[in-house]
Amino acid sequence: MWKQKTQLTEVDAPEFEAQEAKLDPATELPAPTAEEEFAAETVEQTEGGSLAKPEQTELEQMKAERDRLLDRLARLQAEFENARKRADRERSEFREFATGSAAEQFLPVLDNLELALKSTGSVAQLRSGVGLIVKQMEEVLEKMQVKAVPTVGEAFDPRFHEALGTVERDDLPDQHVAEEIRRGYKVRERLLRPALVRVTHNPKQVEE
Repeated sequence: MWKQKTQLTEVDAPEFEAQEAKLDPATELPAPTAEEEFAAETVEQTEGGSLAKPEQTELEQMKAERDRLLDRLARLQAEFENARKRADRERSEFREFATGSAAEQFLPVLDNLELALKSTGSVAQLRSGVGLIVKQMEEVLEKMQVKAVPTVGEAFDPRFHEALGTVERDDLPDQHVAEEIRRGYKVRERLLRPALVRVTHNPKQVEE
């Protein structure tokens, strides 16, 4: 009995040593399976491309934004140029319309002047005809909001009057318009040209 047990112990010992050898860290590990290799490659690609891919995407976005802004700028420049040309054309058309409208109102006056030149009447008749033409001209100017600058008897106003000299008179206040040399005109309150006048010098008022 004892001998048999001893033999069994001697036989089992080598098997135990073999099992310990299999667990030795120096022993080669088994080759990875295909699934394990695929998982490892996926991890490497993710770790290696995690920085490059966002940078490439950001660069592409910046290029797209640049192209979009350049296209928008080109469109705005084209629109601005078209608007400028349109404004110039409209301004030119307005000037032509305004000039034509004003000239049209003076055509009847010109017709009457030509008739006066062809007239064979007396001097008095010619003078009367010219007076009617002047009145017609004033009516045309009034329709265009053009009015004569008030002069004789008005206080001298350097904004609307241009003095060519003084006249000594005691029947008008000092520094008032005594004579009108050339009529002045204004459109509403905007002066077209000043009236040329002579201004009174009243010695009585000056002495007082």
